[in-house]
Amino acid sequence: MPVRAITFDFWGTLFRDARSEERQRIRLEAVMRAAGASEEAARAALQETFREFYRSHLEDQRTLRPEDGVRMTFERLCAPLHPEVADELTHLFATAILDYPPEPIDYALDAVRAAAQRYPVGLISDTGISPGASLRVLMDRHQFTEHFVALTFSDEVGVAKPQPPMFAETARALGVAPEELFHIGDLEPTDIVGARNVGAKAALFAGVNDRFLGSTQADHTFTDWREFIALLPEIE
Repeated sequence: MPVRAITFDFWGTLFRDARSEERQRIRLEAVMRAAGASEEAARAALQETFREFYRSHLEDQRTLRPEDGVRMTFERLCAPLHPEVADELTHLFATAILDYPPEPIDYALDAVRAAAQRYPVGLISDTGISPGASLRVLMDRHQFTEHFVALTFSDEVGVAKPQPPMFAETARALGVAPEELFHIGDLEPTDIVGARNVGAKAALFAGVNDRFLGSTQADHTFTDWREFIALLPEIE
């Protein structure tokens, strides 16, 4: 099938993680205050919560949400959680990333802009404690959003990559069939396998994470977004 739309991953593809320790410190201190817990106990509870987020993502291919993170942390602390406190902490968990944000990868915006001049462009992103609503704000801040026709986040879809609905919903929003997508991401088990499972073409971006370079099933690999820009005329 010819390529009729291009989709990008978010983490490790358009943005690199940064300042995660500061984000976690905000959450830790908020839990300590609200639960009356020691730093040691609150840290251990949060670590268990994040492990469960990771397990759910890998094994269940389902994304938990900030409200799940708050609830599970307080359950582990055996602390009462009043609804108004839960709402406040959920907002804080979700938006800490806006105070201590990740960084756009070099030339990523140029790559998206170049792709959007030729194809409808979409985002297919798994999320974690930071939901799609917050990632949208970051994309707005860095002038990415204006180039995208569709933004798909796993916390909003209900399943995570490589599940087909992540790709099928994006393709539908772009007005193409799933097999007409060209998806670019940094993770073999989610981005590349997910694209392959729906019959789409895939490219591995290894500029931040190169651990799959020697074993990928991707149609193309890039370590610099300028390589993708140069290849764009040949993708069809």
